[in-house]
This record gives sequence, C-alpha cells and structure tokens, in this order.
Amino acid sequence: MKGDPASFKARIREWMHNHREEGTSLLQDMVRLPSTQGNEQEAQLLVAGKLRGMGLDVEVWEPDGEALEAHPFFYSPRSRFAGSPNVVGIWRGSGGGRSIILNGHMDVVPEGDAGQWHDDPYSGKVTEGKLFGRGATDMKGGIASLLLAVQAVRELGIRLKGDIIFQSVVEEESGGAGTLAAILKGYKADAALIPEPTNLKIFPKQQGSMWFRIEVKGRSAHGGTRYEGVSAIDKSMAVIAHIRELEEARNSAVSDPLYAGNPIPFPINIGVIKGGNWPSSVPDTVTLEGRFGVAPEEKLEQAKEEMNRWMGRLKEKDPWFGEHQPEVEWFGARWVPGSVSREHALIRTLSEQYREVLLKEPVIEASPWGTDGGLLTQLGDTPCIVFGPGVTEAAHCPNEYIELGHVFEAAEIIALTLIAWCGLEEKGDGT
Repeated sequence: MKGDPASFKARIREWMHNHREEGTSLLQDMVRLPSTQGNEQEAQLLVAGKLRGMGLDVEVWEPDGEALEAHPFFYSPRSRFAGSPNVVGIWRGSGGGRSIILNGHMDVVPEGDAGQWHDDPYSGKVTEGKLFGRGATDMKGGIASLLLAVQAVRELGIRLKGDIIFQSVVEEESGGAGTLAAILKGYKADAALIPEPTNLKIFPKQQGSMWFRIEVKGRSAHGGTRYEGVSAIDKSMAVIAHIRELEEARNSAVSDPLYAGNPIPFPINIGVIKGGNWPSSVPDTVTLEGRFGVAPEEKLEQAKEEMNRWMGRLKEKDPWFGEHQPEVEWFGARWVPGSVSREHALIRTLSEQYREVLLKEPVIEASPWGTDGGLLTQLGDTPCIVFGPGVTEAAHCPNEYIELGHVFEAAEIIALTLIAWCGLEEKGDGT
C-alpha cells in the first residue's frame, strides 16, 4: 500500500461519519450491560463477538486466581474469576512493523444510590450529544473508540505491517488483575495505549498508589476523669497532621512540568477513621486507613520506606509515640506507577495525528490517578501512554456521561495512529 497516514484522513473521517449510528448503538449496548465486579461476562462476550466479526483471532479466558495470588503485583478482593473473562483480539500484520496493545477495562464501579440518577443508571440514554450510564466515560466510551478505530482501518482495506493486540480486561477498578493476567499470558508489544477518560489529553505518566492502615494507641479511662487517660482520637489528629507534612514535603519537591497544573500531584488521603467504643470512655485505639500516592518514577518499596521512616519521627514531636509507635500496615489495593518519556515515538505519532484531526496542539500532562498502564510499562515491558475520550469529573459519579463527539474524535485519531505506528504494507493498493 502506498501513501502516508495523513492521506487516509478523509477516508477515516468519512467512515466515522457513516458509522456514527452504529458506533453509538455499540456503546449503548455495552453500557446497558451492568459489568460490575463479577458480572462482566455478558459485556465481554459482546466485545468478543465484535472482534470475531472483524476477523480478528480472539481468545477468551478467565484469569487463574491461584496463579495470580503468587505474584507480588497482584491485588484483588477476590481470588476466583468465574464469570469474569478477559478478551483479547489479535490482528496480525504482514511483518516488519511496530506492534501495539490497545487495552481497556470492561469492569465498572457500582452505580450507588439510584435516586441520584436522572434515569436508570444503565439506560444508555442519548441527550444533546451525551450518552449517559455507569461506565459510559470510565471506560466503555474508550473501548468503543478502540473498536471503531480498528474496524475503520480493516473495512477500508488498509493493510498494516505491525500487529494490533486488542485487550478488554476485567478488574482494573480493583487493582489490575485482568491486565496482570494478560501480561502473564505473554502478551506484549512495542507500545500500548489505554483510552481512559483524559478529555483527549495525552498522559505519558501515571501515578501509582497503595493502601495503608495505621493503628494509633491511647489509654482508656472514664470519661468523667478523662484527664487520667490518653485519647487515641487526639493522638490520631497528631498522626494525621504529621502525614500532611509528609504530603507537603513530597509534593513541594515536584518540578516536573507535566504536573504544573496539579496542586497535589501525589496525595496522601485518609479515607477511613475508626475509633472508640463507648461515649463515656476515653478511646484507647483509633485505626486510620488511607491511600498513598506514588510518583511515576518511584518504586512502591521506596514509597513504603519513606512513609515508615516518616512515621518513626513522631516521637520527636510527642514522647507518647516513643513507647507507642504507630505501625504502618500496607494492605489491599495497589496500582503500579508508570512513566514513558515525553519523547517516546508513540507520543510523537499520536500527537501528529491529533494535529491532523483536531487542527490544534495536544495537551500533554501527567495522570492524576492510577491506571493499568504502570503494569504494562513496568512488568509487561510495553511502554504505555493514556489517551481517551471523556472527562474524569464524570467518572464514578451519578449521571455519568460521555460526549459522543469525543468518542468519534478519539477513534479517528487512534485509527490514524495505528496506520502511522504499525506501518503500511507496501504491496497492494488496499482499495
């Protein structure tokens, strides 16, 4: 095939215009299937059928929980994945080109209080160019963009050199077990793209995070003579203030321009406080649970060590902590951070196609949240960037929505990126 990727711009755009109704229906079908944890199968089989209809080689399998549990990067609140399959579709190129993984997650968070929704949380209703429903923006809209991009390139008869590996995975919202399972199956490529809701911004970096638990000790006494006791609630306030100082120290040192617009690049959030057991007693224990943000270039173990050292300094502020040192327990969910150079070839390629489609410069920032990209980059040896339709503000919220125009714009950009990245087969005209 002859010609550069830009020469396909008009054909890709016309294809997207002609398939707008089909693409909207596809996204509606996905949103109308509630794919919360443990309920992903029907939506995943829908995607598998779509991929088979395109002529891709498709694999569907349920992750092996026992095998995953042995891996240090594994976390999930469950160990069995019956009814929660991963789906992979492969379009093999003719050879000699660069390969790419297109990765999206089908699992969605629960809908919450249905009374806060204007319509059924899984309605897929379209109003004024927006499609509503749980998962519309996080991230079934992104999956739709990927599917449309691949379908457009195939149906236009464009032959590529490099392989395209499409992945629809489970469990991203709970720690990334689906993508981990795909990596351990051996799937890798020269680069990867995840269409999380970035509002069409390009994210070369994603922070990681870990959950922690701290038990703060006090000494019980009768509430009428509370001065004879030591309130664990009061001491927990000192612990929280101490943690805030660590957050300020870690973030004041950030000079990366990709975080220029982010007031707290790597937050340390206290999300749970439990303490006391009787109104007339001085509480003797308080448990704090939180999320520790990890910088893109930072190792999880490095972040743990810094937090542990910092907590050891509490006794310098209050002698009580000398004999009652709060211990940090790392438990539950963790998301691996990821970082790709701003000069990476996929970022340059994606930026070029962004300019071709939208006729303006792309915004390049660092992600304010974790994704499966860190697993792909660090463990899968597949440098991953994040770019997709939808806005973060709509994710996990009542009345979640996505602007359909962004879905098709992202699909158009991604389609041209696939052509440019994977390379055009030189034989045949593809018409």
